Amino acid sequence: MRGNIAVVGLGYVGLVTGLCLADLGFKVIFADLDASKVELIRRGVAPIYEPGVEEKLTKHRNSGNMEATTSTVEAVARSSVTFITVGTPSVNGEIDLAGVKGAAEDIGAGIAEKDDYHVVAVKSTVIPGTTEELIIPTIEGASGKVEGKDFGVCVNPEFLREGSAIRDFMNPDRIVIGYRDERACSVVEEVFSGIKSVLVKTDLRTAEMIKYANNAFLAMKVSFINEMANICELFDIDVKQVAYAIGLDFRINPEFLRAGCGFGGSCFPKDLRALISVARKKRYNPVLLEATLRVNDKQPLRMVELAESVLGELRGRRVAVLGLAFKPETDDMREAPSIKIVQALLERGAKVVVHDPKAMERARGIFGEKVEYAKSSLDALKEADCCMIVTEWREYAELPLEEARRLMRIPLVVDGRRIIDPNKAADAGFIYRGIGWGMKHNEFRSA
Repeated sequence: MRGNIAVVGLGYVGLVTGLCLADLGFKVIFADLDASKVELIRRGVAPIYEPGVEEKLTKHRNSGNMEATTSTVEAVARSSVTFITVGTPSVNGEIDLAGVKGAAEDIGAGIAEKDDYHVVAVKSTVIPGTTEELIIPTIEGASGKVEGKDFGVCVNPEFLREGSAIRDFMNPDRIVIGYRDERACSVVEEVFSGIKSVLVKTDLRTAEMIKYANNAFLAMKVSFINEMANICELFDIDVKQVAYAIGLDFRINPEFLRAGCGFGGSCFPKDLRALISVARKKRYNPVLLEATLRVNDKQPLRMVELAESVLGELRGRRVAVLGLAFKPETDDMREAPSIKIVQALLERGAKVVVHDPKAMERARGIFGEKVEYAKSSLDALKEADCCMIVTEWREYAELPLEEARRLMRIPLVVDGRRIIDPNKAADAGFIYRGIGWGMKHNEFRSA
């Protein structure tokens, strides 16, 4: 199968999916209603920061393996497979399916112009039942054609991590295909035939649920280790040693056992809320999922509490916040812990200066003129009373501590990601506070 593939939706998932499919030898037609995004793609400019994306855009723009249009109908009419990758944002805890429905309508209109069989693969994260109850009927209504005869629909959830999305696409742990039409399943299998991985074939609803269960479990691990970190502090225990030891248990695994100031991004918070909401509608109380969210909601404020444990009242204090994106190697600030931290500092009357290697423009759209924007990490530390490390960017882990110490008015570092060696910080004259670093260890004082 070497026909054209349409990718509807130019967010993280859509952009990475299309570029990787082009790497596999397909001609990809991107479609998005946002004309500004489409124009950027045509010029070979990435609308997001993601390692490797800019280079692949240039490569495929020059090779002719990539197009972009604002007409989904046109993209579908000229392709044999369409991936739905539009966003499903959270509104009052429920996912907003307006974008998915709109995409399905346009896809149906495109299929109406075709005589050959067409396959639609749903990568957008949707609650179980959405494909059967919304997407398929919408496509049938807009196309006048019948699913299973004239076109087929599969659910193909994505498991991409921002910051390593291209690597994850090309080297997946598994490829999940939900289907009820064997023909459609075989086409999607063929699309991914160039990628070696475990193939999981199941029904539509199970494939939709796999995505939610996957994210809920990972989020639960993060909240678990953060709860353990807070308890470890009470007993003067270093949670990193605890996490290392329990991570050696093959039933637990060390991944997602790094204590910190909470998770964010476009997936975990949104997907947990959606799963909680749909469970409640079915009259089930998802206690564990709700607890996972509650722990995460309060975790960023632990950073502020640690600063107050040294400085007391924060009013008038100059606080440097290093790291704004929800994780390194991305500029995404959706539900980033930094937002809650900065807002809490401002509410307490602190003067806040921020820095991030990639997310500064997005930060301006969130904080406006309420904070100061530093040109570099060291610039942010000038005359600061506290340095808060919120995102584990490599440059923050490699801060020249002696120079940073000289720049600051009070040498306090609150390490929300535990990327600074506490002993090296102490040797440089810092007062060190870290998530899950017991109060006994926290008694470092400036030299």
